Amino acid sequence: MFRVRRIILFVYYIINPSIILGQEVDSLSLRKALEPIEIIAYFNQQPLLGITSSAQLISARKIEIQQTTTLLPALNSVPGIRMEERSTGSYRLSIRGSLIRSPFGVRNIKIYMDEFPLTDAGGNTYINLIDPVSINSIHIMKGPDGSLYGANSGGVIRMQPNGLNVLRNQISLLLNFGSFGLIQQHISVQKKLNDKYSFSIDQSFTSNNGYRENSSLKKKTFQTAHKYEYSKKNQMRFIILFTDIDYLTPGGLTKNEMYENPRMSRPGSDSILSAKEQKAGVTNKTLFGGIVHEANFTNKVLHSFSIFGSYTNFENSFISNYEIRKEKNLGVRTWLSFKDTVLSGIRLQIQLGLEGQKGWNSINNFYNDHGHATKPQAFDDLDNSYLSYFIRTMVKLYDKLTIETSLGLNSAEILYTQMYPIIPIPSGRILFDDILMPRIAASYLVNNTIAIRGSVSKGYSLPTISEIRSSDKSINTYLKPEEGINYEVGLRLEMNNGRLIGDLSYYHYKMNNGIVRQVRESGDEHYINAGVIKQRSIEASGSADLLMYQNKGLLRALNYQTSFTYNNFKFEKYRVNGNDFTNNRVTGVPDFIWINTLLLTFPLQLGLNISQNYTSSTPLNDANTFYSKKFHLIQLKAIWNHQIFKTLQIQLFIGIDNLLDEKYSLGNDINAFGHRFYNPAPERNYYGGLKMRF
Repeated sequence: MFRVRRIILFVYYIINPSIILGQEVDSLSLRKALEPIEIIAYFNQQPLLGITSSAQLISARKIEIQQTTTLLPALNSVPGIRMEERSTGSYRLSIRGSLIRSPFGVRNIKIYMDEFPLTDAGGNTYINLIDPVSINSIHIMKGPDGSLYGANSGGVIRMQPNGLNVLRNQISLLLNFGSFGLIQQHISVQKKLNDKYSFSIDQSFTSNNGYRENSSLKKKTFQTAHKYEYSKKNQMRFIILFTDIDYLTPGGLTKNEMYENPRMSRPGSDSILSAKEQKAGVTNKTLFGGIVHEANFTNKVLHSFSIFGSYTNFENSFISNYEIRKEKNLGVRTWLSFKDTVLSGIRLQIQLGLEGQKGWNSINNFYNDHGHATKPQAFDDLDNSYLSYFIRTMVKLYDKLTIETSLGLNSAEILYTQMYPIIPIPSGRILFDDILMPRIAASYLVNNTIAIRGSVSKGYSLPTISEIRSSDKSINTYLKPEEGINYEVGLRLEMNNGRLIGDLSYYHYKMNNGIVRQVRESGDEHYINAGVIKQRSIEASGSADLLMYQNKGLLRALNYQTSFTYNNFKFEKYRVNGNDFTNNRVTGVPDFIWINTLLLTFPLQLGLNISQNYTSSTPLNDANTFYSKKFHLIQLKAIWNHQIFKTLQIQLFIGIDNLLDEKYSLGNDINAFGHRFYNPAPERNYYGGLKMRF
């Protein structure tokens, strides 16, 4: 054992002899630092009680105490958020909205990586590009907030990558193995060279054979983030992310097929080949990056200017066709902030700026012959541009009452050219009317622990490029943006520096021109506007450190977290193809979701995380004639941490997913032709591995 330790230390000092480890609490620890929780919102960090929106923080620790191959458990622990996995590597995500328009990916939401929009100019976000272990924190603001972050109706997610807040130098290695051939490897190097410059380099590889036939995943990521404070008042940040992901898609099953054999892929018919025969799957190679410069002109005036862009090579071997997309995006974001000005107990902030993006999209469809592109079907070029101007003011009166007003002006257009086949009018322009997005909100601090809030805001969500030009190969010039007014009230509680946190929200959002996905017999999809969708919901969450830092007894610490969502989503006006779906439940939205998590810490740095997820039944078609059944999931993860000398910390972990062996479908294909709604989720499965930090 002594020789093994000497070898480990020898290799370690060759790699990096200059590292001196401190004793800060980090994600490997089972204990939580007792620090006030702050959310990165509206261009700066704000105490949780002072934010006027419904906001929540997901730390790296919260990601790590669950399965580290996916963000799904961590994001789903936030009320109002629903992330689904249709098959290995294929995700979709919604905030306070239905998944009715999202076959995969993200709609209605703006997602940022630090200051850079990961959401492209066409409105789509490839959430599966992200490696969960490379994320330091996730900051979530729910509800329409497009005044500062462009057009959205669901909310904003801001991810902070490793490297921008390095507290100490470290190298970490994660190895994870599990059922269905799961292999996960992640290496992270984080260095703080001096007080001015810090960076991280993260590399990962994930492979999974998949639970179902024709479902497997290979994913490689490289991410680097740098922060350089070259003077006391100026800094630059730089991020690059490259992801190469390749996964197969088994397709939806009928209810009978799911119960007959949940591991089968979509079978063929007399006219359509099966998913396996067509080698249905997706390949996505994306390079994303950006650089931001921040300058403090004075102690009160801050200016930020960022440039960002991405390039995506996307191929989808679908049952009915083979699609190849080339997507290029370039954007700029700049804002000026007049920070706290205090006068007679009144504090004032003002921010104003703009965000613009330009996208170039080449979408080519071919006939699919057993996974090979053959004869052309349709070639189209779509260039889109998007511009948002915004201004925000915040007034805080005597550290009690906070009033915010903000206003955004959004404009967008799409230029399209149909290259093949040649038609009489091959090109055109889709111009969306300029739209103002106002928001007014207030928060009142009743005392040091309780705050009440309320807001009125306008939501606005443009059709994405994937909806304008969907897999049916037609260009939909009639699709309108979603828009509506959101009314919200809430109450927040925080005690003992975050040992006890509670949050309660109620909102009523009336959405006009809701975008709904429809599927044809071939599996090709198209989108229509549904008229009016009324969304009313109650969201509640809580976190309590019931026991901490006890030196005696079997149980040293106990943390409990809960989140509850009640959705009352109805079609208020919805008629399509002669059918009236008015007053039906909105497709794809469960009424109840209740999630509970217990983190128990025992002597010898042993920990156990227990997560429970109850989701009620979900309507699968607009007529509400088919429902997915309710399910009850339990996940376990046991962790053991051990310090070897002062230079190496090791963590061993084992986990069980779907402990009760539930038969359920986590990602349903809504409005699917032939009632092929179901994508069966894995049965009970296991994983385990280790993490070392030098």
